Amino acid sequence: MADTNVRPVPIGAERVTAADTIEVRSPFDGERLGAVPACDAGHVDRAVAAARAAMAEGLPAWRRVEVLDAAAAALREQQEDFAHTIAREAAKPITTARTEAARAVLTFQFAAAEARTLTGEMIAMDAAEPGDGKLGFTLRLPIGVVGAITPFNFPLNLVAHKLAPAIAAGCAVVLKPASQTPFSAIALAELLLGQCGLPEGWINVVTGGGGSVGNAIVDHPDVAMITFTGSPDVGWAIRGRAARKKVSLELGNNAPVILEPSGDWRAAAAKIKVAGYSHAGQSCISTQRVLVHRSIVDDVVAELVPLVEQLRVGDPMDEATDLSALISPDDTERVKSWIDDAVAEGAEVATGGEVDGRLLRPTVLTGTTNDMKVCNTEVFGPVVAVQAYDHLDEALALANDTRYGLQASIFTGELAAALSAARRLDFGGVLVNEVPTFRTDQMPYGGTRDSGNTKEGPHHAVREMTTERLVVISP
Repeated sequence: MADTNVRPVPIGAERVTAADTIEVRSPFDGERLGAVPACDAGHVDRAVAAARAAMAEGLPAWRRVEVLDAAAAALREQQEDFAHTIAREAAKPITTARTEAARAVLTFQFAAAEARTLTGEMIAMDAAEPGDGKLGFTLRLPIGVVGAITPFNFPLNLVAHKLAPAIAAGCAVVLKPASQTPFSAIALAELLLGQCGLPEGWINVVTGGGGSVGNAIVDHPDVAMITFTGSPDVGWAIRGRAARKKVSLELGNNAPVILEPSGDWRAAAAKIKVAGYSHAGQSCISTQRVLVHRSIVDDVVAELVPLVEQLRVGDPMDEATDLSALISPDDTERVKSWIDDAVAEGAEVATGGEVDGRLLRPTVLTGTTNDMKVCNTEVFGPVVAVQAYDHLDEALALANDTRYGLQASIFTGELAAALSAARRLDFGGVLVNEVPTFRTDQMPYGGTRDSGNTKEGPHHAVREMTTERLVVISP
C-alpha cells in the first residue's frame, strides 16, 4: 500500500515522489513525523537538467535581490512555523530552534546585500608598459550548477548558507538535505519557489542516502561545484572523488577554550553552560575541550558543574527544555561508550554521564588527556572535557594537538597572551574572551586541516560560487 504521508520534493516544475520512501521519526520519542522520497540517480539527472535549464534562462541581479529580500521577510513572518519543524525533526529545543530560524533571516539579508554589490574589479593595465592605453577589468560570473549536501544539526540555517549565496551568485542548486531532517529544507525550497518569486528549477531537492543520491550529485558531469557540510571523513572522500570540480568543505572540530588565571573564568563557565550543551552538543563548534590553568582548575570545575546540573533535559517542544535527545539512539550509545572509555582511562565524571531512555545527561569530565577519544575526536554530544595545564605555551600546544582546526578561544586579561593565541592557534577562527562556539552569520567561517578548506558566510560563499573573467579592451 502506498504511503500517503510522503512529502514530495521540487525538481524543476514538478513535485516528485518515488517508489521507495524514507521514514522520518522524532529523535526524542520515535514518533513518526512523515516520509520523503528515496530518490535515486535518475532523480539527480532530472534535477541537474532542470538546474541547467534554469541557468540558461538566467536571473538578473535585480531579480535575485528581490527573491532574497522576499525570502528574509517571509522567513521572519513564518519563523515560528519553521522553529516547530526544526524542533520536531531534529529534537532541537524550541527556544534554540527559534534562534536558528532567526539566524536564517539574517543569512538571507546578508546574501541580498551581496547580490546588490557583487562586481569584479578594475585592473591597472598601465602599471606595465604593454598595458598602456588598454582598459582591463574582471566580471564575476556564476560558476554553474551547485550541488549542496547539508547535515542534520542546523536543518534550516545551514541549508540557507548554501541556497542564499547560490541565488546571490546566480547559480541554480541541487540540494540533498540530511535524511534525518529533510522537512525544514523542503519547506525552505518551497517558500523560495512558491512565495518569493524564484523560478522553478533554480532550487531542486533530492532526498536520499549519501551512497546513492550524494554520490550521484558528486559524480555528475554537469555539476560545477560541491558545497558540503558534515563529517571530515565524508568531506575529504568527496574532495578526492571530485578532483575536477570545485569542492567547498565545512567539516568537524573538537573546539578548545583556554582559561587563563587573568581571564574572567566565571563568565567563561556561564558561556560554556550553553556552548557545550546547546542542541546536545551537536554543533561542529560546540565547546568540547576546556583547558584550564592548574591554579584555577578546581575553582572552574566547582563553578561549572552546578551550572551544567541546572540544565533541563527533556521534550524539545517544552519551553523549559535546554537540551534534548541526540539525533539517534546509536549516537547516544556511541557518546556514552566514549564517556565510559575515558573513565576507564583515568578520567572522572564530575556530573552527568547517565542515559535515561533516549536522553543522555549533560556531562563534565575531569582529568582528561589528549589521547582520550573525548578529547582527540569530535564527540558531537553533550560532553565537556576539562584538562589542566601549567603555562600558556603548554595550553597552546594542547589546543593545537588535533587534526581539526575550525575555531578555538582563550579567556585572558593580558593583551600579550591574546595576541600570542591569535598568532599561534592553528584554527580558522580564534576568539578572545568568547567561547569557540560563537558565530554570526556574516563572518568568515571555516577551518584548517581536517576541518575544511573554505570560508562560509554570504560574502565569502558568493565568491566561492562565482568565477572571475578577465576582460581587456584595446582602443
